[in-house]
Amino acid sequence: MSWESIAAKKRQALKDAIPAEWIIPAEIFPPEDQLDVTGFPKESGFFTDRELEITSTPAQAILKYLSSGQWTVEEVTRTFCKTAAVAQQLTNCLSEILFDRAMAQAKELDAYYKETGKTKGPFHGLPISIKDNFNLIGVDATVGFASLVDDPAIYNSTLVDLLLGAGAVLYCKTNVPTGMLAKAPERLVTDKYLAMMIAESVNNVFGRTVNPRNRKLTSGGSSGGESSLIAFGGSRIGVGTDIDFPYLGGSLRIPAACTGIFTIRPSFGRFPNFQTRSGLAGQEAVHSVNGPMAKTLEEITLWASTVVGQQPWLIDPKCLPIPWRQVEMKKPLKIGVLHHDGLVTPTPPVARALSETVQKLKNAGHEVVTWAPREHKELLTLLSTFFVADGGKSVRKLLEPTGEPFRPEMKAYEESSELGVHEMWQLHLKRNALCKSYLDRWNETGIDAVLCPATPYSTVEHGKFAYVGYTGVFNVLDYPAVSFPCGVKADKELDKAYVNHQALSDLDAQIQNDYSAETVHGMPVNLQLVGRRLEDESALAMTDVILKAVAAMNGTV
Repeated sequence: MSWESIAAKKRQALKDAIPAEWIIPAEIFPPEDQLDVTGFPKESGFFTDRELEITSTPAQAILKYLSSGQWTVEEVTRTFCKTAAVAQQLTNCLSEILFDRAMAQAKELDAYYKETGKTKGPFHGLPISIKDNFNLIGVDATVGFASLVDDPAIYNSTLVDLLLGAGAVLYCKTNVPTGMLAKAPERLVTDKYLAMMIAESVNNVFGRTVNPRNRKLTSGGSSGGESSLIAFGGSRIGVGTDIDFPYLGGSLRIPAACTGIFTIRPSFGRFPNFQTRSGLAGQEAVHSVNGPMAKTLEEITLWASTVVGQQPWLIDPKCLPIPWRQVEMKKPLKIGVLHHDGLVTPTPPVARALSETVQKLKNAGHEVVTWAPREHKELLTLLSTFFVADGGKSVRKLLEPTGEPFRPEMKAYEESSELGVHEMWQLHLKRNALCKSYLDRWNETGIDAVLCPATPYSTVEHGKFAYVGYTGVFNVLDYPAVSFPCGVKADKELDKAYVNHQALSDLDAQIQNDYSAETVHGMPVNLQLVGRRLEDESALAMTDVILKAVAAMNGTV
């Protein structure tokens, strides 16, 4: 079969997996020009009040109701399956539908509770969505490639085993891109840093995932299926990856930013990542990690502490035996602010959000200093080179069996040439030196964290996401980084395009030229808080401090 036929068959199978009673009736199906569909569950009449109550309840409360026997796993699971089915019809966010096996698991969990009076693990009955990269026995993990369709996994990812053992119900997998590199980087050292990657979830098998807050805009990538599903309300906690194929620097933080939800890019070794499918298997110059995505910071912390509490180092050889620690926050905090990275200026809503948040932190008594992007350009040049170090062989191996072409976003893989071993080792030495320089500067300045944009955009029209530098740097450094909505929304009156902008680069000029205040009006803006390596608990705790400072200045607490 041709790759087109394979993809068409897979899409039809996905469509057919939606139960007939969950197909949106034509008379209430939102028209194409209705951009924001997040209100559909409440406004359409397609969901009961009880279903709306369940999906709007934070995960920690759901677990409490389940553990007390007030709610059944079957009812909760059915509700999230139905909502995910509707989200798929409106945003194209799913890659695999697992409703039947989820309902069977839910019934088993309810039977276990009825028989023993106990829960089966700390995630007992909680529906959790997972990105397509995770292997689940008997289910495809195509990562958007036609050659991986109808090639079901014969083993679980270690995280999947951990979640199932903790009682979680896995009910769907979510869409990803197949590639992001927009332009091939110049070899090794460059004075003209160009576009790196397109952070949008689109591939030749499933097509494009859209943003439920505005379907003309991207939900980001590569965990864009997860961000879309969560923003719509079809999942309370989902799991994505950061620098897992398609190897994007910011695969958790960017989609969270595009949809206004929370996530953490953890330090490598805190969460299990073994046996996760990757298109660049064996690439370890920049480590892949996975992490939670959710609507609240509390749910992120719940997931992180619960997963680490299961001692993942006993099943993943690269997990570190570090228990989840309680953090006592120092007062005040000293925060370094990165206003721009020397390569691309944040668009007006992001710049305003950063400025307003900084002022609120100052008003709350925290110390704020400017953080210079001294090593950023070199770190990003290294990152872009690492991505294509195999000369595109890994990607070609996935495309050739079906004759699937390189997508335009994958041009760098197609045109790259393979690095030699010695050349690669020299890059590792350079990476290590840059990491040491960054750490020394952090220590000398005495900062607790870096606050910066998660992306230059609040979000952007499909096909226009052209820069991941604000996130990719911290992948190379392996620092924990939280992407969080800061309470600011893009405003077409307050955030007009810059006048007489002095561009930092040609790419900066292009991004500012593409910016449309009218298009992104009303979209939430995320910022990024970066902590010290392996101090993930502190990064989350400091984010909470910032949110409380913002809320206090806004008069909401």
